[in-house]
Amino acid sequence: MIGLRREDVPVAMAEEDGLEVRMAEMGDMMVGFLRFPEGADLSSALKGLPDDLCQCPHYGYVLSGRIKMRTKDGDHVYEAGQAYYWAPGHAPEPLEDSELVEFSPSEEFQEVVEHISKSAEG
Repeated sequence: MIGLRREDVPVAMAEEDGLEVRMAEMGDMMVGFLRFPEGADLSSALKGLPDDLCQCPHYGYVLSGRIKMRTKDGDHVYEAGQAYYWAPGHAPEPLEDSELVEFSPSEEFQEVVEHISKSAEG
């Protein structure tokens, strides 16, 4: 059995505005501890993916804040205390500073992270 605490998981991405993604692999799933600052524009990092949306499914729980998930079928808002499933084809928009913990298939999640990292490099 493996147990993880956020502070023990390596930072995969961080920005000065407070965005932080910590990731660790558990079996064939990736555990993500995510911090999104209010108003962060994550859609620009997803440009170039199919439909300019994240194509990795995520299962998770909103620890704090509120986050809007934009999809081709409409927007949905999730808030602290809610579990979620985000199917492929979404883009997050934090409405407040938000913290989440989520579980995603490792291979698909790594592809998205690599795309975002390459986009940030420029």
